[in-house]
Amino acid sequence: MNPQKQMIDKMGYDRSITMFSPDGRLLQVEYAKKTVRQGSTALGITCKDGVVLVADKRIGSKLMVPEAIEKMFRVDDHIAATAAGIISDARVLIDRVQLKAQQHAVTYDSKIDLLSVVKEIADLKQVCTQSAGLRPFGVSLLVGGVEDDGSIKLFLTEPYGLYYQYRAAVIGEGEAEIDAILQKKYKPNLSLEEGIKLGLSAIKEFLGAEFNVERVDVVYVDSKNRRWTKLSDDEIRKMLK
Repeated sequence: MNPQKQMIDKMGYDRSITMFSPDGRLLQVEYAKKTVRQGSTALGITCKDGVVLVADKRIGSKLMVPEAIEKMFRVDDHIAATAAGIISDARVLIDRVQLKAQQHAVTYDSKIDLLSVVKEIADLKQVCTQSAGLRPFGVSLLVGGVEDDGSIKLFLTEPYGLYYQYRAAVIGEGEAEIDAILQKKYKPNLSLEEGIKLGLSAIKEFLGAEFNVERVDVVYVDSKNRRWTKLSDDEIRKMLK
């Protein structure tokens, strides 16, 4: 067979999300995962007294306002999220679960649980892997928080609708390097302060000379008051000393 014709035949399988390749793959889903790997890094760490999220905002120009780059999201007072990949896709998903959290509060007079939020995100992502005319969400999300019973949880949602619970996880371009750091240095009895310092040091080690305080965001939810808190640049500098 003509090599050019072989290439054209192979390319045809990625033109529709509903079309499987001969070896059983949905190529557009795989492309979405590659998009996540090219996104700026984000990580989450569960600690004995809360959960920490750290994200690299990857500032593309000196003329950009760093505070205007959105990488951290408040789903509810007790739930935080961050993303890697196409951040505009993440914003659509976050808007949906913020509304679900508000509806839950009005209906049941209680805070929504993390698993309900994660399943809502994963269900919408999954629908976009089986419906013609759609494309998969090109984003992975880390969702962390503290439940009513005080349990501290961190979930990762994949572009194709799967979700996993982690003690510590990383997504984005620094996934391989930072995962190795977390595998080596993570301990379940870390305090929030130690978790923040570990997350920052891992990002700093990955970015090297490109690291600066303005390009990272740090958010935590502590188990005592179950409140979403974002660190200022000055607070981040103190943590790096």
